[in-house]
Amino acid sequence: MAYAALGIVVLAGCASMPDSGDLGDVESTPRQDTGVRVFAMPPAEGVGPGEIMQGFLEALTSDDPGYDTARKYLTADAARVWRPERSTTVLANGPSIATNCNPGGREETNSATCVLTGAQVATVDAQQAYQPAQGPYRKKLHLTKNPKSGQWRIDGLPDGVVMGKSDFQRNYTSVDKYYFASNTAVGSGGQPVAVADPVFVRSKVDPMTQLVRSLLHGPTAWLGPVVRSSFPTGTTLRKGVSGLAPDDQNRLTVPLNLKTSQVTTGKCTEMATQVLFTLRNLVPTLESVQLQGAGGDRLCEVSEERAESAAWHGSARRPEYLYFLDGKHRLVRMPTGSTGTGAGADRVPGPLGEGGNRLQSVAVSRDEDIAAAVGDQGASLYTTSLAEGGSLGDPLVTSAGAAPTERLATPSWDARGDLWVADRDPRRPRLFVLEQGADKPEQVAVPDLPGRITDARVAADGTRIALVVEKDGKQSLAIGRIQRDDGTGQGISVDGLHSPAPDLEEVSAISWAGDSRLLVVGQEHGGVQQMRYVQIDGSALDSPAPDALPGVKAIAASENERVPLVAYSDDGIVRLPSGAQWQKIEKDGTAPAYPG
Repeated sequence: MAYAALGIVVLAGCASMPDSGDLGDVESTPRQDTGVRVFAMPPAEGVGPGEIMQGFLEALTSDDPGYDTARKYLTADAARVWRPERSTTVLANGPSIATNCNPGGREETNSATCVLTGAQVATVDAQQAYQPAQGPYRKKLHLTKNPKSGQWRIDGLPDGVVMGKSDFQRNYTSVDKYYFASNTAVGSGGQPVAVADPVFVRSKVDPMTQLVRSLLHGPTAWLGPVVRSSFPTGTTLRKGVSGLAPDDQNRLTVPLNLKTSQVTTGKCTEMATQVLFTLRNLVPTLESVQLQGAGGDRLCEVSEERAESAAWHGSARRPEYLYFLDGKHRLVRMPTGSTGTGAGADRVPGPLGEGGNRLQSVAVSRDEDIAAAVGDQGASLYTTSLAEGGSLGDPLVTSAGAAPTERLATPSWDARGDLWVADRDPRRPRLFVLEQGADKPEQVAVPDLPGRITDARVAADGTRIALVVEKDGKQSLAIGRIQRDDGTGQGISVDGLHSPAPDLEEVSAISWAGDSRLLVVGQEHGGVQQMRYVQIDGSALDSPAPDALPGVKAIAASENERVPLVAYSDDGIVRLPSGAQWQKIEKDGTAPAYPG
C-alpha cells in the first residue's frame, strides 16, 4: 500500500500540466533507482496543444506496458497506426518543443504543428539493439482540435518514442541474449559456443517476458550472420503468456507454441540453455528452466549445471593460471586465485619457460595446453606445447617492420583453437588467423578498414574481434564480426566494423572483460590516460571504472568477471582484486595474459 501511495504521488507530480505561460523544454527526470513504477496521467480537459505535447512526452517515459496513456493524447486514427516499438531515440536532454506549437491565438484555428528538437545520443531499433548516434534531432508532430468536443489531440507523428538520456537510463536496462556460433563446436563432446547479443528492454515492464520474446525473435541484424538459434523458425510464447517469473524453487517454466514432435532432446536442451543463459542476466538466482509445449506437456528441463556442460560459455570458465614474462623474458605462471607476490610464479614447462628467446608477448590457448609467443624483437610468431620436452620450431608468421612497434602485435586465441595476430608493418599491414594453430597462416580480409590494425583481441566465442586501428596518428577502437568461409571460397573476413567508444582517440591497450564488454586503456581528445569498461554496442555501463593506474602499457582481463584485473604499468605487473586496491605482483614482469 505504501508503494502504491508513493507511486500515485510521483505520477501526479510527473503529469501536472500548466494551462498558461510560455512553452519550454521537457526536462529529463533525474535517474532514480527505485522499485516504484511510474504511470502518467491522461490529458486534462480543455488544455491547449502545448500542454498536450508535454503530457504526451511525459507519458512516453512512464512504465505503461502498451503506452495506453500516451495513446490517449492521439486521435483514434493516429492511436491505431502509431507503433512505439519501432524505435527509441535517446537525446542528451529531454526533447524541446519549439515555440511555434501554438495555433496563433485565433480561436477558429483547429490545427497546429509542433516541432521537437534535441541532440541525439543513441537509437534503439525494433530489434532492441543500441546504436550510438550524433547530430540534431528534429521531428514535426501535427495536432488537431475536435470541433465537437473542443479537445486537442495529436493526429500526425512518427513511429517510435523519444526521451532524454536520464529517462532512458531509468526506463531501460541492457541485457545479453545468447545464441550459438554458426557451425562451431569445441571440446571432445562437440559443445556449441554461446555468443552474447546485447539488447535493451524496459526494466519495469515485464522484462523477463520481453527478453524471452526477443530471444525467440532471433539475433540482432549485426550478429545474425554469424550465429544460430536452436529454436525452430516461428517459435513463440503461447498466446496470452505474460508475467514470466521463477517459482519458489528458482525454476522458470516457459510455455511455447511447439509440439513435442517438433523438438529433439538435444535441440530442446540447447533451447533451454539459451533461455537460462539469457535470463540469468536479470535473475542471477535462476537455477533451472523448463520448456513446455503447446499442449502444456513438458518438453525438457535444464539445470544450471546441465546448461554449462551443454554449451561452451566464456564467462563461466575460470582460468587456472595468470601468465606473464619475468625479468629474464621467461614465461611464468601463478594460480589465478593466488594472493602471493611474484615469488610464487613458476616457469611454465617447455621452451618458453627456459629463457633465451627474448620474448615480447605471449598468448595461451583457452585450454591452457599451447602457447603462442612473439619473439625476435617482434619479428617472429611461434607456438609450442606447455609441456616438458616441447620445442619452439620455426616461426609461423614473420614481419619485416622496421622497428619492434611496427612488427607483430600480441597474439590472441579463441575457443575453437584458432590463433589471431596482426602485423603492424606500415608498408604491409595484415591480419592473420592460424586455424587450429596450423602451420599455414591465412590472411583475413577486413573490408572498410579505416586505417592500420595495431592490436587485435578475438572474443572467446570466435565470432567477434576487437581491433585497435591507427589513422592520422590516432588510435581508435573498432569491433568487427568474423565471417568464416561457408564453402564459397571467400575465406575469412572481418565485417560490420563499428566504433563502441568514438570519444577515445588514443587507445593503447584492450582486453575482453566479459561476454559483451571490453576493458580499454585510452584517452579522450585533450584528456589524460584512463582505464574503463566499454560495452561492444557503445552503450554506457553502470559498472564503475577500475581504480586509476599510472603508466599502463598492457592489461589482462578474463571473460569471467570474478577474476582480478591485471596490468603492466610503471610498477611492473600489478593486480586489482575485487574490492581492493592495485597490488604489485612482479616489479620486472611484463606482458600479462590470461588464457585467450
